[in-house]
Amino acid sequence: MTLNIIGGAVVLVIMFLAAAIRIMNEYERAVIFRLGRIIGAKGPGLIILIPVVDRMVRVDMRTITMDVPPQDVITRDNVSIKVNAVIYFRVVNANAAVINVENFLYATSQLAQTTLRSVCGQVELDEILSEREKINLNLQEILDRSTDAWGIKVSHVEVKQIDLPEEMKRAIAKQAEAERERRSKVINAEGEFQAAVKLVEAAKLMEPQPMALQLRYLQTLNQISAENNSTTLFPIPIDLFKPFLKLAEK
Repeated sequence: MTLNIIGGAVVLVIMFLAAAIRIMNEYERAVIFRLGRIIGAKGPGLIILIPVVDRMVRVDMRTITMDVPPQDVITRDNVSIKVNAVIYFRVVNANAAVINVENFLYATSQLAQTTLRSVCGQVELDEILSEREKINLNLQEILDRSTDAWGIKVSHVEVKQIDLPEEMKRAIAKQAEAERERRSKVINAEGEFQAAVKLVEAAKLMEPQPMALQLRYLQTLNQISAENNSTTLFPIPIDLFKPFLKLAEK
């Protein structure tokens, strides 16, 4: 009879310990409710609960990566696009994450979707494409401010992909091609202008030296004869035309 009592007591002690002892990892916290009232967060390590009286909610404190599904957005310039993103956040206050919101993962996901549509709908398409970092910072600030009451810290938001309609893709391609042609024409015009400036400077340099101009004339004839061997050239001295030039001036 005594052995049965001792055996029963041992079983009760084992059952009590199994129900009372919990082990929290380094990245976990246990939010303890005692008779429905919160008594705080405990962990990491070994914690002891009072069976039946205490209830524990386990909270992961590591950074969570969450994909925001593609959202249909109409930009300020009335272009319909699809945008998706990824957010990085973590729980910094386990008590607030359990008490202030029913499911902080679902709430954060829904808030991220609505915020993504709202922010992208307030700007034009060109700004979304060219200033993505600015959009990311704006999303991060809004989400971090909105989730602060839930004990959540949003550390980073990144717009992943922007899907454009086919007609908009063709329009952007034409615009890029026109921009490349414009730059090419500007570069050619600048090159011609610089060449003309150098020619004017060379002409002013050779003007007081007629022999230098004559030598340059002969060099040009030599180059032409080398490039076009079938052409016959008859060099005529420039001095022969000087009397006619003087008569024209008179």
